[in-house]
Amino acid sequence: MSGPFLNETPVARPLDSPVALTKSPYMAAAAEAVQNYMRNTARTWYKDGVDPNDEAGKYAFQRLRETWFTPEVDPKFKLRREDKFYAIGSCFARGLESSLAGHKMAVESAAPEFAKLQPASKEESGLGFTNKYNTYSILNELRWALDPDAEFPRASIVPLTNTTWYDPHTNPSLSFVGLEETLERRALLQAVTKRVKKCRAVILTLGLAEVWRDVQADVFVNCTPIASLFKKYPGRYQFHLTSFAQNWANLETIYALLSSYGHPDFHVVVTVSPVPLMNTFSTMDIVVANTWAKSLLRAVAQEWASAHPNVDYFPSYEIVQNSDRAAVWEDDLRHVRGRGAQHIMELFLRKYIE
Repeated sequence: MSGPFLNETPVARPLDSPVALTKSPYMAAAAEAVQNYMRNTARTWYKDGVDPNDEAGKYAFQRLRETWFTPEVDPKFKLRREDKFYAIGSCFARGLESSLAGHKMAVESAAPEFAKLQPASKEESGLGFTNKYNTYSILNELRWALDPDAEFPRASIVPLTNTTWYDPHTNPSLSFVGLEETLERRALLQAVTKRVKKCRAVILTLGLAEVWRDVQADVFVNCTPIASLFKKYPGRYQFHLTSFAQNWANLETIYALLSSYGHPDFHVVVTVSPVPLMNTFSTMDIVVANTWAKSLLRAVAQEWASAHPNVDYFPSYEIVQNSDRAAVWEDDLRHVRGRGAQHIMELFLRKYIE
């Protein structure tokens, strides 16, 4: 998905002029709002005189003391065990695939063809090759697979050495190979992505708001280009901090693609990966940069879900952030322990699967 980076200079507004209002994602008359309040058993954070350590307590300040935070989840829709699932997005999507497959559900994105891909590191899996970290790269992959008029930008695949090539639209978890094999991997990825057409259930995991653009090929790429490319091709790659509007537009285009080419009754569950940024290329502290990025993606995911009856937000991000840090995180405070991922998937299956 190509396009200019939105970086408009704000225009000063007279102090006495009214602020233009846009339509709210949700509006309710007072009676409906009060009804929401009465029905919502998880509506209140704190109450005086209540035992904070009451494990059966209904207040947030009690529930947040538990090792594993369990938010109240009220799904818009149900998915069926016989549905075909497709997960696309950051590495957290791979965990969702594994859990669904473990419960004997058909997960088209975890195609057996990927088993032949041998990762360069023993700590990774061949499926890591399919990770999509930002809304541009998710959209790109779906466009190239589904839209007959969309053409993959062959010029964006670049040589690293005399014998190895790099596809910047994949995750560099595999050993680098020659051009022919690199293109074979690309063809395999697009062939598997086409299978989203027959999937009623699509799980979208948003990961990064920092993105890179190949200026020469006029396309946003999946992740930070290999460091040697900055020297080999100076000026070719451009760093972007994306906006709410850009990510919103990408998600809306994804929705349009699935509406045109996907399952006639497709449903999307959108999540935000809790895995923090590894590095930032902005001037922000990495912790500040991560908070900004996750906040932006979390906000756009909620608004996108509010705009469509067949899109729902699942709070995997909140589960991890509000569980006990020592229990949920590996020592790097970046990767979620297996028990944390299991807790998330147990809640997802209990709430969404009929």
